[in-house]
Amino acid sequence: MTARTIDGNALSAQVRGQLAERAAILKASGITPCLAVLLVGEDPASAVYVRNKVAACEKAGMRSIKDTYAADVDPAVVMARIAELNADPSVHGILVQLPLPKQFDAEAVLEAIAPEKDVDGFNAENVGALMQGNPRFIPCTPYGVMKMLESQQVPLKGAEAVIVGRSNIVGKPMAMLLLQAGCTVTLCHSQTRDLAFHTRRADILVAAVGRAKMITGDMIKPGATVIDVGINRLPDGKLCGDVDFETAKEVAGLITPVPGGVGPMTITMLLTNTLESAERGKGKS
Repeated sequence: MTARTIDGNALSAQVRGQLAERAAILKASGITPCLAVLLVGEDPASAVYVRNKVAACEKAGMRSIKDTYAADVDPAVVMARIAELNADPSVHGILVQLPLPKQFDAEAVLEAIAPEKDVDGFNAENVGALMQGNPRFIPCTPYGVMKMLESQQVPLKGAEAVIVGRSNIVGKPMAMLLLQAGCTVTLCHSQTRDLAFHTRRADILVAAVGRAKMITGDMIKPGATVIDVGINRLPDGKLCGDVDFETAKEVAGLITPVPGGVGPMTITMLLTNTLESAERGKGKS
């Protein structure tokens, strides 16, 4: 048996087409959805991510603002800019690209973003709303994973879901979303004893730990849906996920590749959150 691949690029293109139609409707009523992105420092990966986000905005008919700062910028300068963007009614989403330089308190920066413009879903108020099952914004990567599962009509109610990785960005919100969808959820991490015992029980396995090819085919239940959130660069420069794709695809029923799987969906759901913010704003005007 060879697993079917979930094509994140194809699904992303489909969703972005729908977003462009919704953005056009908003623009016809005088509202252009706008995402502001703040980049501090010269981290090459962060610069690529920001460039891709800005390009995706423009392609979907949305406006973007990109502010860049030197790595040694005074945090007060960035905080003042966030306050300006919070007060600007034409801005619907604010994103500060992580990681930040050492002089920053990242938590304080994220808390400075107005909850109604926190399209990453990292503000404590939005995290709490997600926990209660009434999210304002769903963090983009877990949101993208849920869309991928939905696109393949993966049964969720009663399914055993195992997540490897407990970050605030992916692991924890992923667990909440799957729990709310009716899954029985196990959240594994670096201190989990006998990881393979847990992963072999999973009908749905989400790998989000940041270790190249950590999940191998012998750790997967036959026919399982395997979602690989990881993105790692090998010594030869090639990208790979947290799942050993070659061995896993011989066991799984559905699997996401790296690249071309979850990654494209993350940016797509960022655009979705920004558009939803703009639509809510229209309702208030």
